[in-house]
Amino acid sequence: MEIIIGREEEKAILGAALFSNEAELIAIYGRRRIGKTYLVRNYFYENLVFEMTGLHNASLREHLANFSSSLQTAMGMAVPPAPPHNWMDAFQKLDSFLLSLPKKYPIVALFDEMPWLSTPKSGFLQAFGYWWNTRASRIPHLKVVICGSAASWMIKKVFNDRGGLHNRVTHRIRLLPFKLTETERFLDHHGVRLDRYQVMQLYMAMGGIPHYLKQVKKGESATQNIDKLCFAKNGFLRTEFKDLYHSLFANAGNHEAIVRALSKKPGGMTRPEIIKACGFTTGGWITEVFDELEQSGFISQHIPYDRRVRDAIFKLTDEYSLFYLKFIEDSRASGAGTWLRLSGSASYTSWCGFAFESVCQKHVNKIKHALGISGVYTEHSAWRYHPKKGEKGVQIDLLLDRADYCINLCEMKFSTAEFVIDKKYATEIDKKVQVFKQHMKIKKTVFPTMITTYGVKQNIHSTGRIINEVVMDELF
Repeated sequence: MEIIIGREEEKAILGAALFSNEAELIAIYGRRRIGKTYLVRNYFYENLVFEMTGLHNASLREHLANFSSSLQTAMGMAVPPAPPHNWMDAFQKLDSFLLSLPKKYPIVALFDEMPWLSTPKSGFLQAFGYWWNTRASRIPHLKVVICGSAASWMIKKVFNDRGGLHNRVTHRIRLLPFKLTETERFLDHHGVRLDRYQVMQLYMAMGGIPHYLKQVKKGESATQNIDKLCFAKNGFLRTEFKDLYHSLFANAGNHEAIVRALSKKPGGMTRPEIIKACGFTTGGWITEVFDELEQSGFISQHIPYDRRVRDAIFKLTDEYSLFYLKFIEDSRASGAGTWLRLSGSASYTSWCGFAFESVCQKHVNKIKHALGISGVYTEHSAWRYHPKKGEKGVQIDLLLDRADYCINLCEMKFSTAEFVIDKKYATEIDKKVQVFKQHMKIKKTVFPTMITTYGVKQNIHSTGRIINEVVMDELF
């Protein structure tokens, strides 16, 4: 058994299911490389008696042969049993094996990458539903875990099924990327000792994806690791993007098109703006693509302060995708020192700003805690003012609207030292507050709030203007 970093809520759910007095059907979904299999194998390491993983683009015959091999491993046989004729036959064989085991302790069966197992006309889903309803659900000490990277498939075919699996899932877990705290602990566990500024750099480039973080080498800086992973000829993250979307979605070109459009507009786009940019025609399939990307954690929607859901702004929230499209895909440079050279460019400065904003928006609870308002009901949102002719627009990326009649208007800035507010930027802050109050007719107190890496340098432009501050350490 290996140590499981974080995942406290998920472990609590798995523990309750393991020691319940009835059969459990546990569904875990989350994007590729997120750690679903790792979690199940290591939490249930003493109870896992059968494990089968779906093969991408495999035929029914190949999957049935794979089932036979999995059953061989579970039974400890020297020679694999004959492959089953179909999935109904396969589950009968599995049933016989499970019933032969002692009933003293809970037992766990894992079906990993279930969407790949359920190939067209294979009958897998129907057979699985029949097996669960007629036999598996009657074995109190049996816990069945199904996993899938294609989140939309899991939701559509399992959670919202109107057939044999309708309302059969007893526990549902959506596995999300690590937050900064878990990322720091994960790296430390693997011997990677970096200060938080460098951990933040890694997070902004690859996100909190455990398998990506596992590639980080100890004894090397964030810059060296990004160089090797993203710009070396055989760098792990140099080619990951090409497989990422196609392994999760059918017609992945549509998903990629939306991601590419959003990568060019880090401030976000409305649904009509995205559809126009991608050259799509409206239709139900568009809604499905948006939902698939959102459920898989690649994009997120933010409802503006004064608007409804239909006015939501979509943003690309997958750090790796943004980094790949910004720096890796069309980069002519490669090899050692590439990232160090790129970090001196204007595009790097721009990316740092938007990437840091995205990280902050994923850590709103930490920001609330730092501000001392964890116990105050708060809604977070963004706000845009679309200017009239002759005016300049205003965009606020994070507003914390509090039930105690206060609003934190948050400005997020990434820098290598204390952030300096000059006269020009001070004027911008004042204008944002003024325009927001004027057009929203706000009666609440507005607190200009800075979220920075190392804090705000005190000078005549910050004193009295910036009411609250949050620094990088408080995001961890």
